[in-house]
Amino acid sequence: MAAAVAMALGMAWNSAQAQAAPPAADYRIVGYVADAQPLPPVSARKLDVINYAFARVDAKGEVQFPSPVAGQTLATLTGLRKINPDLKVVVSIGGWGADYFSDVALTAQTRQRMADDVAAFIEKYDVDGVDIDWEYPTLAGPGISHRPEDKRNFSLLLETLRARLDKLGAAHHGRHYLVTIAAADGEFVAGIELERASRSLDWINLMTYDFHNSLTPTTGHHAGLHLSDVAPADDRAGDKAVAQFLAAGVPAKKLNLGAAFYGREFSGVDPAHDGLQQKYAKYAGSPSWRELVASYIDKNGYVRHWDAKAQAPYLWNAKTRTFVTYEDPQSLRAKAAFVKAKGLGGVMYWEQSLDPNEELLGVLDEALGHH
Repeated sequence: MAAAVAMALGMAWNSAQAQAAPPAADYRIVGYVADAQPLPPVSARKLDVINYAFARVDAKGEVQFPSPVAGQTLATLTGLRKINPDLKVVVSIGGWGADYFSDVALTAQTRQRMADDVAAFIEKYDVDGVDIDWEYPTLAGPGISHRPEDKRNFSLLLETLRARLDKLGAAHHGRHYLVTIAAADGEFVAGIELERASRSLDWINLMTYDFHNSLTPTTGHHAGLHLSDVAPADDRAGDKAVAQFLAAGVPAKKLNLGAAFYGREFSGVDPAHDGLQQKYAKYAGSPSWRELVASYIDKNGYVRHWDAKAQAPYLWNAKTRTFVTYEDPQSLRAKAAFVKAKGLGGVMYWEQSLDPNEELLGVLDEALGHH
């Protein structure tokens, strides 16, 4: 009798616990993996989604895989489902400098052609969906085709993809195929109907990095979560990007905050504020996390500083007047806490091979409560 009561109480308590506990995969981690030989190792349980980078689209709407080993790479990545059956593998089309999106989005015929091609490669390679990385609708960017109509046509392209992949899913026992995009904040948002576009999307990967690079007049945090005290009010930051997308009507759960596994280096930097937010003579490159650990952080004259306001680290080499902005475990933990506080979907990062020991991925995995 007592045992039965205890058991009933135990069951009631367990069900209460079950209701109180959030689902295990509350936050997603999306990692870009660029095609390479050999591929970097990927711990399949530390992330939820792999974005294979990149396929391209031509002016007729045909999808192409420029890498000669694309099929092999995708087979390796989908093979990781043996370790993590919940892992999704998505093909990302585009990237910086990728052209013809504007031409393809222009007509119903070319949009449908692309959607059919996407459905065909999803079946061929057994992947889970598509990520559109058009940088950027209505803008010339690195000299790509663009037109004002891109704004509406981008929505139409996404709607065509969504409808085609729903049809494909119905033919595969109701399987849901993903449609996602990579997007930037600030002026880049002017070329997208954010709220309408988001209705066709499973999520948006926010490129909350490259805020300072070779195209900006000063140094600064390239992936800062908040504005620095010394930054002008119109500077870019992760929290501002999120606020902009939320204000446009994008649901919080559809936003993944971007993280960078690389830095931005500037030389000939004015020494005020240890090089932060200063004019520079030369943009000196983008060291990977691996290189930063090996040769930069508190080595060879590079002293690490922490900007508590921006929640971002940076390096200053007073002797060579070199400034490096980057992300590290401390800034990634801050980003993970922000994701939880705002109820966002998760975190996206660029790119797997830059963190071969998975130190940064490990931090995200731990901070977002995966395991």
